[in-house]
Amino acid sequence: MAFIELDNVSLGFGPDGDRTEVLTDVCLEVEENEFVAVIGFSGSGKSTLIALLAGLLLPDSGEVRIHGKVQTEPGPDRGIMFQNYSLLPWLSVYGNIELAVKQVFPEMKTAERKQYIQRYIDMVNLTGAEWKKPHELSGGMRQRLSLARTLSMQPEVLLLDEPLSALDALTRSQLQDEITRIWEEDRRTVVMITNDVDEAVLMADRIVPLTPGPNATLGQSFEVTLERPRDRTTLNFNPDFKHLRNEVTEYMLDINREAKELRVADAIELPDIQPIDLTTPSGRMAS
Repeated sequence: MAFIELDNVSLGFGPDGDRTEVLTDVCLEVEENEFVAVIGFSGSGKSTLIALLAGLLLPDSGEVRIHGKVQTEPGPDRGIMFQNYSLLPWLSVYGNIELAVKQVFPEMKTAERKQYIQRYIDMVNLTGAEWKKPHELSGGMRQRLSLARTLSMQPEVLLLDEPLSALDALTRSQLQDEITRIWEEDRRTVVMITNDVDEAVLMADRIVPLTPGPNATLGQSFEVTLERPRDRTTLNFNPDFKHLRNEVTEYMLDINREAKELRVADAIELPDIQPIDLTTPSGRMAS
């Protein structure tokens, strides 16, 4: 039995007659401590998939299971990082993490909690910024804080909903390395949503494409067998990295092309042609 299972999960939105089927018959198995990247185009339902894993949404059909137990609501066993920072602006770095820690570990003593929080601040290199508010932090620092807050809850599953997509390229690279380093030191099961093939190959154990929506589903799975730790400065010279990147990219372009052709075919309608009454001498329609 896999650690995480999505068993023929389908979900749509809207009333009958004007309904959009976002995900259809999605099946996925994730092993414990595995790092899986789900990659897809914008609007394909990636965030909906993460929300289902987090228990924020319930499927119309099928089941989401963790440890074999059907998930019907959110829980601290699943920590999620969103595209936005989701920080409380009136709390400091320390305060944002403390709020999460108090919720999950209410019995923790004050002195122990202080050391515990500091550990996670140090882990994401925010030492010295403990009492700064979110508006005083850069985008990269805010996302580091979001990561520290999520990790401080010690979730069994870490869900990453494109948390680096809004960052500049240099900061994004730094946080990719930071997340990977933390995962290698303190293994957790990770499902990451991304639209960046290089990011998926760099960070993940396995890449699973999501087909374009509506009615999106998961496609062919790609194993990432590159040795860890992975050095981004040498990967571009690694033939296995280049081969896998090209293979995933070509696959994504192919399924996107097929989806567009299918949508065009579905949109073609025959003109409304009136039948000709052949009983009239001229062959014109009878009046």
